[in-house]
This record gives sequence, C-alpha cells and structure tokens, in this order.
Amino acid sequence: MADGAQPVGHRAGLVAAVLVAALILGCLLAVFLRAETGRGMAAADWAGVRFTVVQAALSALFSGVLAVPLARALARRRFAGRRLLIALLGAPFILPVIVAVLGMLAVFGRNGWVSLMLGWLGLPPLQIYGLHGVVLAHVFFNLPLATRLILQGWQEIPAERFRLAAQLGAGPRAMWQLLELPMLRRVLPGVLAVIFAICLTSFAVALTLGGGPGATTIELAIYQAFRFDFDLARAAMLSCIQIVLTGCAALIALRVSRNDGFGSGLDRPVQRWDAAGIAARVLDGGIIVMAALFLLMPLAAIGLAGAPGLHLLPGSVVVATLNSLLVALASTGVTLLLSMPMAITIALGRGRAVELAGLLGLAASPLVIGTGLFIVIYPLADPFDLALPVTALVNAVMALPFALRILVPRAQQVVTRYGPLALSLDMAGGPFLRRVLLPRMRAQIGFAAGLSAALSMGDLGVIALFADPERATLPLQVYRLMGAYQMQAAAGAALLLLVLSMALFWSFDRGGRWHAEA
Repeated sequence: MADGAQPVGHRAGLVAAVLVAALILGCLLAVFLRAETGRGMAAADWAGVRFTVVQAALSALFSGVLAVPLARALARRRFAGRRLLIALLGAPFILPVIVAVLGMLAVFGRNGWVSLMLGWLGLPPLQIYGLHGVVLAHVFFNLPLATRLILQGWQEIPAERFRLAAQLGAGPRAMWQLLELPMLRRVLPGVLAVIFAICLTSFAVALTLGGGPGATTIELAIYQAFRFDFDLARAAMLSCIQIVLTGCAALIALRVSRNDGFGSGLDRPVQRWDAAGIAARVLDGGIIVMAALFLLMPLAAIGLAGAPGLHLLPGSVVVATLNSLLVALASTGVTLLLSMPMAITIALGRGRAVELAGLLGLAASPLVIGTGLFIVIYPLADPFDLALPVTALVNAVMALPFALRILVPRAQQVVTRYGPLALSLDMAGGPFLRRVLLPRMRAQIGFAAGLSAALSMGDLGVIALFADPERATLPLQVYRLMGAYQMQAAAGAALLLLVLSMALFWSFDRGGRWHAEA
C-alpha cells in the first residue's frame, strides 16, 4: 500500500516530524554555537565526567548481574501472583524519581529501616549519600528493566530445546552451558549498554543523593553552571560532552544488540526438569522474595511516612500540584498531537525519516534541550516566565519515542487490515480516521497518554532550570522541602505525587480501554 492510494494522508506526520526535528536539532545547534571552543575543561569538569561514566558503568553492571538470577528464577517458576509481580516490574519506569529517592532514604538512609536494624546489632548506620547511594538508586530503577529484557531472552528459548536437553540427560550445569549461557551472551551486552546509556543522563538521583562535589554528574554540573553561576558557555560546553557520551553509548547499544537466537518452536509450555530439586526451589524462591522486598519496600515506606505528613503540607504544595497537573495534561496533549500523525505516516510505509525524528528525544537529555531553549529564548523574552510551557514541551518530546513504540504497531495492523476495504468503499481521509483508525487505536492511545502524563507529572529536570518560587511543580517542591529538612512534609508531598501520577496513568489507560477493542 505504500506505493499506491492510501486511506489516510501522511503530510501531517511529516509536518510533526519536521517540528520535532527542528526543536531538538535547533536546541543542540544553539548549545554548540554557545560553547566556547577555546575554553579548557576545569578539574571539576573532568571529575564530573569521570564520576558520570563510573556510576553509569557500576549501575549497569550491578543491575545486569542481579537481574540474571532473578530473571532465571522467574523463567523457571510458576506461582500464584507471578504475572502481577512481572507487571510490577514495570512500575519503577513511571514512578517519579523524587518519590523513589525518598523511599530509598526511608529504607536505606541514616535513619532508615536498615540502619535501625543495624543499630539493634550494634553496627553503625548506612551512609547512602555519594557514589554508592547513586548506584543503589539506579539499581532500583533499572533492575526491573534488566530483568524484563533478560526474561524475554529466556522466554525465546523454545520449549523443545529444554525437552531435548532433558531427554539427553543434561543436568542443571549442562543446561546452563548449552542453552542459558549462549542466550545471555547474546542478550546481556545489549541490556548493559542500554542501562549504561540511561544512567549517563541521570539528574534527579545525583541531585538528591550525590552528596557533594566529589559525586557530581555532567547533568548536575550543567544545572549548577546554569542556576548558580549563570555561566551559559560552561553549561553549553558540558552539554556538548553529554551529547557525545550519550551518542557513543547509544551506538554501542545498537552495535552489541544481536538478533540471532534459537529459532522458533511450537509454542508449548516450558518445562524445566533441571529445576525440580528442593535446593533449586529454595534458591529461586529466596531470590524472588528478596527482589520483591527490595523493589516494594521503598513504596511501602512512602505510604507509611507520607500519610501522617499530609496534614503538614504548606500552601505552596497546592499551587505546585496544580502546576504539575497543568504541565502533565499539556504535555500529554502535545505528545498525542505529534505522535498520532507520525505513527500513521510510519504505518503507511513512508516514515523512515519520521521514525528517526521521533527517536531524537533519546539522543539528548532534557537538561541539554532545556539549555538550548534558554539560549534561544533569553535574547527575546524572560525564560523564567515561560517555565511551565517549556517544561511541558520538553516533557512531550521526551515521551514521544515511547508513545511511538506503543502506537505504531497497532496503526500498522489497522492500516494493513482495513485500508484496502476502506479504499474500495471510497472511505478515505477523515471518515477512515474517525470511523476506523481512531476507534481501533483507543486502547493504545490511552496507554500512550497515561504513560506520557505519568512521566511528565514526576519529572524533575527542565523545571529545575527555569523555575522560580512561584512556578514550581510538585517534584521540585518535594525537593525543596527535603532541602529545608521538612522530611515529614516532603514524604506527604511525595505520597501525593505518587498517587496523582498513578491516577493519571490509570485514568488515561482505563479510559482508552473502555468499550474499546484491545
């Protein structure tokens, strides 16, 4: 259908792609032009680069190493609540970072649950600030992602391979060497590279848990140069370094990703005769329980600590909550206005450049784009007056790649299945869009909208550059309460943020699936 008549036009998608590319590339160009090429790197800048690379490497390593036994245990066991547990592994992705950090502090901080138990044993409390705290928080966020990706690798091994290995008398050690280890050699390098790239652009974690100049990432250095020194040239130079590192990490991730696998099977249920022993059952059960506790305890801590602090919330939290809701809804609207026509264009088979434009948001961090927008806006208007619209716009661009990943497959199915029939009935353009495409994509549209709203609601990135006391969002207000040592009020605001983020996600996702063909 790509070469003939189409049931719906593709020009709107091209226009949306041009706007996205112009925004991102224009911001990157502004950053490059503002950077002073003859200016050298200070010792603190090099320290920030080293810390960024080290913490990203350690975070990827620990996340990958810990995810292997957890994914193996989930692949080998069937138990009540398994699907729910696997679904919960996706929760940290939409969890506001500042909420997770508060939960980590409540569990692993100096006055947290673990330190309290260590005190009972006569041991000193934990010190969560610094490199180990940043790595611990990144493992919390990325262990579920690594587990899901590696679990997919286990599930791609056909059941017939395990059956044949068992018939040949292969024990647990031989099964590991013949089937599982080759799969890990294929999957694990790509997982490590992806997590490494994600951790390179960490901002909120380093901002709250960095613990001083010795634990400063490039993103945090950009923020400090911007907010405290107003040194746009240094911020631009650091942004250029960030772009180079992120680009190299993305290329490595693509390079090490391999598509060769074990082939297809007959989709039979997998039986693991090598895992029938008592020792294997106890080992897998212990791993699953420990991982569940690690992932769920911070959320439980936020609920327990936040409920008593709700009545301590100052009036500024109410204003910040309204600002966050406005930003989240505006960002969601912009994301859908851009992603829907782009997804349709890609589904029509004319969207290679459109798809590339949609992925540009993964190549630049929000702080880099925010720095570019500030450089562009500063000669024309007061950027701080545009804090909320700029935050909504950048959040929409950051959510665009995820929205496209959700929308494009379904759009391709609908266009392929119903496009020829619609053309034969002379139903093209608007009628096809209203009567065929949109109704059959409601579930995916709702999911994309919910994801975009939740991500925008919990974002602590661009708003930290542009905000003033009157224009703070709820995540920024939580951070300010933490900085003022009002920890109970911060926990209450964090609980409110968590509830609102999850409520937005659920409302949009549920609304899209209501009376829809899912």
